[in-house]
Amino acid sequence: MDLDLSEEQQMIIDTTRAVLGEHSTSEVVRLMEDDPKGVAEELWKQLSEVGFNGLLIPESYGGGGMTLLEAAFFYEELGRFMAPVPHFVSCVMSAGVLLEAGSKAQKETWLPKIADGSAILTTAWYEPGRGQGEAGVALEAVSSGDGFVLSGVKRSVPYAAVADQLVVLARTADGVDLFLVDPTSEGLTLTFHQSQGREPHYRIDFDGVQVPAENRIGAAGSGWATWNTVMHDGIILQAASAVGGADRCLMETVEYANQRVQFDKPLGAFQALAHYMADASTKIDGGRVLVHEAAWNRVQGRSVARFAPMAKLFCAETYRETTRVCAQIWGGVAFTIEYDVQMFFRRAKHLQLSWWDTPYLEELVAADVLDR
Repeated sequence: MDLDLSEEQQMIIDTTRAVLGEHSTSEVVRLMEDDPKGVAEELWKQLSEVGFNGLLIPESYGGGGMTLLEAAFFYEELGRFMAPVPHFVSCVMSAGVLLEAGSKAQKETWLPKIADGSAILTTAWYEPGRGQGEAGVALEAVSSGDGFVLSGVKRSVPYAAVADQLVVLARTADGVDLFLVDPTSEGLTLTFHQSQGREPHYRIDFDGVQVPAENRIGAAGSGWATWNTVMHDGIILQAASAVGGADRCLMETVEYANQRVQFDKPLGAFQALAHYMADASTKIDGGRVLVHEAAWNRVQGRSVARFAPMAKLFCAETYRETTRVCAQIWGGVAFTIEYDVQMFFRRAKHLQLSWWDTPYLEELVAADVLDR
């Protein structure tokens, strides 16, 4: 793996930082917290205009045709700026599902719109009181006439209020399937609730929601296999986001430690605090290499059954631990609304719990180790 960035990769980083630096400031992020829609519209527009919403979508569908490695550079910057946009659920997970298993008509209808930002898709996956694996999908999709009837509950569905379509995991007679569902369908109810990371999440109740047969994504019973494949790509990017968030939180803390004076010298001059920050920096750099290695292996067509869960597991833990240490260095003010540290702290824990949490990731890594 070549650790040197290409000119194109460096341009992606520089362009992303320029866009986010202008349109994803702390003020913008704060404004979007707990907002029922939660989308910074000007930022979303700018990301579309520079082609980043179609980063992973092939050029034939209006996208940029980039690889997961370029996307990892982009996602590190999204995490660094806590960007309040539905990029992950729409441009990564939903687009990934359609690319992996969608019909020709589904791809032609939705992928160009996802790429140019004119449509937002989100995923309805989690269910109350159930696990994160295939057995956790219990929402029923009963065959009826020329379609299906969906009944059950999904929770923690991000950005559902602005979604043009929901990508729903449901259990049919054939196993787990994926469906495109119109969020305005009769029998579907959205209930807003706050999340620890402060992006808008929704509980969605399905009460006999009718879905045409052509809205099933992929072959009968293939839904979990498709979801599992796309999730392995997704958690690599979530790991990259964690690296970006941890790095910025640490850098702001280093700056504070060099300015804040106690006992006639800056906080950073105290050995114990300096060692904490050095350890955090070491872990962040290690996580970054792990993310790049996982993305590079995926681009090379190699298995990421171990690398992807390892990257998410390690980087999410690093993000969580880094923000904890940084909060201690800042002291009591770290948990006041006026300071950014608490925003990173909350997002770190939220990321650790979502998109396959620590126990599930440990099971995936262990299974791959033991199977070998």
